[in-house]
Amino acid sequence: MADGEIGVAGAARLAVAHVAGRTAVVEARAHSPLRLLAPRVHGDAAWAFTSSFGGGLVDGDALALDVDVRDDATLLLLTQASTKVYRSPRGTSQALRARVARGGTLACLPDPITCFAGARFAQRIDVELATGASLVLTDAVTSGRSARGERWVFDRYESRIVVACAGSPVLVDAVLLDPAQGELPSRMGRFDALSTLVLAGPRFAAARAVIHGDVSARANTARPTSVVASSLVGEDVLLVRIGATSTAELVTQQRALLAPVLSALGADPFARKW
Repeated sequence: MADGEIGVAGAARLAVAHVAGRTAVVEARAHSPLRLLAPRVHGDAAWAFTSSFGGGLVDGDALALDVDVRDDATLLLLTQASTKVYRSPRGTSQALRARVARGGTLACLPDPITCFAGARFAQRIDVELATGASLVLTDAVTSGRSARGERWVFDRYESRIVVACAGSPVLVDAVLLDPAQGELPSRMGRFDALSTLVLAGPRFAAARAVIHGDVSARANTARPTSVVASSLVGEDVLLVRIGATSTAELVTQQRALLAPVLSALGADPFARKW
């Protein structure tokens, strides 16, 4: 997103820097319907929450957030609640473009995306890590309003994550859920929520080893309420997938897996929500 585009509806920019021994928000601008909230918190990291007016994305909404994490700064980027996507024949979209400088850390831990019946949603996440920068990222989607019978009945969901380090892509991951490729409820089986976790960089080296070891050591059961798999991508990136029978189960598994990461960050944003 170029500087001149900040006035475009749904565009926002956020920058944090290490100042006087802690991270401070040095720039925060947003244009409706996207909002940025940056509360004062204890600790070395800065926290920022995204939300949208109206409580979700409506037909035609296109949100774009540009994030700059400067040298040695730490940012927890969160959402106030799950991102709801309403019926949208023309489609909705959101994009995150983040740059993390040397020694910086970005923890992007949004609540799951929930697509209602008839929703169309596309997401793109691009993160550029400098040498020595670190990242933890979660990207989750639920089946919809299953209590109202809206279970995997949206029109299309797609999400693409690209992580580059020192200018070279180290991870390209995509999820596409489209009934045009086969009826979704039967394809998803008993699972009502999916999540992708990405951990990269030196700050989370020990956490990656612990998480990968824990996942690899799990015993299989006949009909588990969640299934977890992890893969090492090169030396510095861990990719984890979670499939769960409910959103609550997904959050429980995600929080448990991220325990060593939250310890390294010195903050637990889940404690305020769940």
